Amino acid sequence: MLGLPDAGQLRQRRRRLTSHRMRRGAVTGMKLKRRVVQLAFLALVLVGVFVFGANCERWCPFGGVEALYGYATEGNMLCSLATSNFFILGGVLAATLLLRRAFCSYMCPLGTIAEGLYAAGRRLRIPAIHVPPAVDRVLSLGKYVVLAVILALTWQAGELIFRGFDPCYALISRHGTDITYWAYVVSAAISVVSLALMLPFCRWFCPLAAVLDPFSRFGLARVHRNTETCHDCGRCARSCPAQIPVDRLTVVTAARCTSCLNCVDSCPAQGAKALTWGPSSRPGRQWSQAALIGLLLACTSGAVAASYLFPMPSFSRARGVRPAEVATVELAIGDVTCRGRANLLFYFLERDDSFLVPGYLKVEAWPDPGTADVRVTYDAAQTDAAAIKRAVTEPYYDVLADYWRMSPFSIEGYDALGLGDGIP
Repeated sequence: MLGLPDAGQLRQRRRRLTSHRMRRGAVTGMKLKRRVVQLAFLALVLVGVFVFGANCERWCPFGGVEALYGYATEGNMLCSLATSNFFILGGVLAATLLLRRAFCSYMCPLGTIAEGLYAAGRRLRIPAIHVPPAVDRVLSLGKYVVLAVILALTWQAGELIFRGFDPCYALISRHGTDITYWAYVVSAAISVVSLALMLPFCRWFCPLAAVLDPFSRFGLARVHRNTETCHDCGRCARSCPAQIPVDRLTVVTAARCTSCLNCVDSCPAQGAKALTWGPSSRPGRQWSQAALIGLLLACTSGAVAASYLFPMPSFSRARGVRPAEVATVELAIGDVTCRGRANLLFYFLERDDSFLVPGYLKVEAWPDPGTADVRVTYDAAQTDAAAIKRAVTEPYYDVLADYWRMSPFSIEGYDALGLGDGIP
């Protein structure tokens, strides 16, 4: 006859049940926090673009990579980009050195959409595709090829070549004339494949991932596995979207780790700290997910704040030899919308007619769809602010072409005819 469990056995069962429920609650809470951050950031991007008409390209970290060569060699940003791209790139790189590629799993809009599609595929009972590790390693090299091709073509053409094929731009842009049907084709293909395969673009073809990987390899926070308390169940490896064999490692050093914490989330031995995430120098110390989110927000929001506190010109061209003493004039000019228009402004200052400006030295501009800030540095011994304003706004007679070029520019607060209250 089977005996009834004694009081000690009942207490042990209750403790196990309570511990199991607590683990389930912790797992759900950890996943929920990441989903909330992902959806909040995606909503922020969509509202900014479609409600307030913001230019998302100016806050894309990969834009900083695309524009780096041109800005370093010529002082000019590619059209649609701004020096804010450099600041946000710096913030993401700083976060990567601290948190690995956490930007990808918490803030990237394309990653959020791809994860949602994969989850939808599971609900629709679409068979999941699992790529063998050897094939995955070969395919992961594709992002470096994509990066090299994009940068080579962009730096050669001086234009955003990737925009015509960029799935992220196709999904969150206002779909103007600067987008091609290829972007929709690529987006549709990635979306369909994402229903059955976890993060195909992010893992194999994303050029930003190729940029972040070298920094991620040296990231401060890493997943640590305690071999003494680990149950060797393999759940951590099966839950990893990057197919990292977490169950066979003591420290996850793979650059493709995005610190999503799915492995820690799925571990049945969380109470024994079989899997922890924290500084590599102190494997016994675990950082909380709240610390991850807080550091990630601090790096990115700090980069945005720095771009406003320390504005850098998106266009800069100099001429002549700088004298010991110079003067500057700050102008608010309309129709300086991009690098091309800023070059036209420089052309008007280079004029050789009766409105010649012999002493101007440098033009710095912050192109804007509305009114652009422009700073002109000049030699006060040779010219003055009034001459510069006239050169910007007056028609220019092109001797070689034998016709007048009308100036498209207007200066805020300046009346070229002297009929109003403008500055002479």
